[in-house]
Amino acid sequence: MTAIHQEHPTHEHTHGPTCGHTEVRHGDHVDYAHDGHLHRKHAEHWDECEPVAHVTHDNHPHRHGEGCGHPAVAHGDHKDYAHDGHRHAAHDGHWDDH
Repeated sequence: MTAIHQEHPTHEHTHGPTCGHTEVRHGDHVDYAHDGHLHRKHAEHWDECEPVAHVTHDNHPHRHGEGCGHPAVAHGDHKDYAHDGHRHAAHDGHWDDH
């Protein structure tokens, strides 16, 4: 899955392990949950880290929710659950891979 390269031009906050925002391992990088979206470090700036298409996560028997053991991350109008290097979001009876 490819993410859109959308620079976050007015992002003055520097994310890191002690910044207070949720760290989410996402493939080969780390996203930081902040204000309902996710940022990733890219070169000398921060990008929004959003998928370019609707991707269904097949074969996902685990049901996410409060107490499931995976961190819940606010993402726009819903919650993603982070684990195994990606984020899942409930969508029309299945899980999407973010």
